[in-house]
Amino acid sequence: MALRHKIIVADDHPLFRAALQQAVRQALSDVEIVEADTLEAVHKAVADHPDADLILLDLHMPGAHGFSGLVFLRGVNPGIPVVVVSGSEETHVIRRAMDYGASGFIPKSSSLDTIAAAISQVIQGEVWIPPEVADGLDEISEEEARFAEALASLTPQQFRVLSMLTEGLLNKQIAYELQVSEATIKAHVTAILRKLGVHSRTQAVIAAKRLEVEAPRVSG
Repeated sequence: MALRHKIIVADDHPLFRAALQQAVRQALSDVEIVEADTLEAVHKAVADHPDADLILLDLHMPGAHGFSGLVFLRGVNPGIPVVVVSGSEETHVIRRAMDYGASGFIPKSSSLDTIAAAISQVIQGEVWIPPEVADGLDEISEEEARFAEALASLTPQQFRVLSMLTEGLLNKQIAYELQVSEATIKAHVTAILRKLGVHSRTQAVIAAKRLEVEAPRVSG
């Protein structure tokens, strides 16, 4: 009897979510698919389905800032592998996705057969990246690995605070948005600085900017 799998498909484009679901069903005979169209919906899906076998994650979803969604998910539930599915297909983007803990990277230009094969490989515990770029990827840099580890140590609330810092919000504005006291935000900021090994909000924002990825250009 085939093992039933549970896959979270996270993409804000309905047509591409449908394509990913088709690829998932092609790869796995008995599967439950959970859809998410925003980063907040992905967080809820992971909370509701901690037994999921895989997350297929678009980098450029509403609420995400580049690699922030990937790093957040790896920190919250490191037991669920995450495969990035993105239109940003540059080699340096793929390498950094792997630096930040992705179990694979599938370009959106891939065929359904290729996506299905990649899903099958990751479900079996392997890593998948496009064969044509595999030889061109540098080894994970020690600095990036340390940074990814530091980010993964942030709590979900601290990660939200860091994201808001990168948007230029003040402590009182963040406190209002998260409905907590300004003192609580100050404590979070202090913890963020300590975990990231920096000494100021500006340095924390500069560090977080490394998570950004330029959105893929849409032709036409």
